[in-house]
Amino acid sequence: MPFDDKRLTILEPITIRGRTMKRYHMDQAEQPLTSGVIDAAYRAIEALASQVDDTPAAGWIVVHRGTGTGAYALAYTWVWDNVIELHSAAAGQPVIGCTDTDPTNFVELTKPWIGCVWELAVLEHERAAWVRHILEPDSPNLDGYIDDHLAVAMVGR
Repeated sequence: MPFDDKRLTILEPITIRGRTMKRYHMDQAEQPLTSGVIDAAYRAIEALASQVDDTPAAGWIVVHRGTGTGAYALAYTWVWDNVIELHSAAAGQPVIGCTDTDPTNFVELTKPWIGCVWELAVLEHERAAWVRHILEPDSPNLDGYIDDHLAVAMVGR
């Protein structure tokens, strides 16, 4: 199976359901994210993101254009102080429950998956950033966490 790194792009944070969400987009030159896929992914994320609890209201989003017809929208939110809650949707992949091969037709995923090898690079960084800025200091530094994002790079290896 061929394995290629993917491009990671960082965008300004946005607020969804009262949470400040960092934003990561990933794709590859041969299959770039389009505005139609991005807009549809954010509509799916808006419907999926969890409600705020007593944890600092933050998390991150990954919008990922896979190879072939697949596209993925993942909303990771911090809950219960140190737990990541994931809500995700996919489009264009009938093999995992999508209704068709349209990469803008997102459906909620019910599988217990947390992300693919490319998405896990972001998760790895976000876990460490949460510890650095929220759990270790005497007072949580939410702004420090929001400003601490994975660098724009190729991800995968």
